[in-house]
Amino acid sequence: MTGTRRRCGWAVGALDVAYHDREWGVPVHDDRVLFEFLLLEGAQAGLSWSTILRKRARYRVAFAGFDPARVARFTPSRVERLLRDPGLVRNRLKIEGAVRTARAFGAVQDAFGSFDAYLWRFVDDVPLQPRRRSPREVPARTAESDALSADLRRRGFRFVGPTICYAFMQAVGLVNDHLVTCFRYRGLAARRPRAGAGAAARGSWST
Repeated sequence: MTGTRRRCGWAVGALDVAYHDREWGVPVHDDRVLFEFLLLEGAQAGLSWSTILRKRARYRVAFAGFDPARVARFTPSRVERLLRDPGLVRNRLKIEGAVRTARAFGAVQDAFGSFDAYLWRFVDDVPLQPRRRSPREVPARTAESDALSADLRRRGFRFVGPTICYAFMQAVGLVNDHLVTCFRYRGLAARRPRAGAGAAARGSWST
C-alpha cells in the first residue's frame, strides 16, 4: 500500500507500482503493444517480472520498438548481437524464440486482420471479471489460457505455455485479476466494452 490506496500485494517497488497503477489489467487492442507484452512475458519465464521491467527500455531499443514485422526479419547475426547485449536476458532460446514468435505473429495478422481480433476471441471480446479476494484465489492457468497456449503453439509461437499465456492475459486486460480490495479493480470493472463486444465469437479459435 502507498498512501491511502490499497493495491495488489505484488506491487511493492516503484517500477512495480507504476506498472500496476497504469498498465496491468488495462485492455489492450494495439497490436504492437500486444506483441511487446507477448515478447516480455516470454523473456520473463523463470525470472521475476521486476527484472523484466528494469530491462524493458533496453528491450524496446533492441527489438525495434516492438515492431513485429521488423523483428521477424532479424538475421542470425542480429540474434548473435542481441546475445551479447547485457541489457537483455541473454538466453538463446528466448531470443531466437522471440524472432519466431514475430513471424508467427505476422501470420496471425494476415489470417485475422489483426492479432487483436484473433486474441480477444478467447474471451468473447469482453474482459473476464473473476472478483478475486485473495492472492490464493488467483490461478496460474485457466481453461482460456490453456486454449490460447495450445493454439499459439500450433501456429509456431514460442514461450507461450499456459502459465505464460495467463500472465499475458492478465497484463493486457483479457482478465481483470486485481483483487476486489485493490483500488484499480473497480475502475477497470466499470470500463465499457468496446463497440460490438460480447457478441458470439466469430468462427472458431482454430480458424
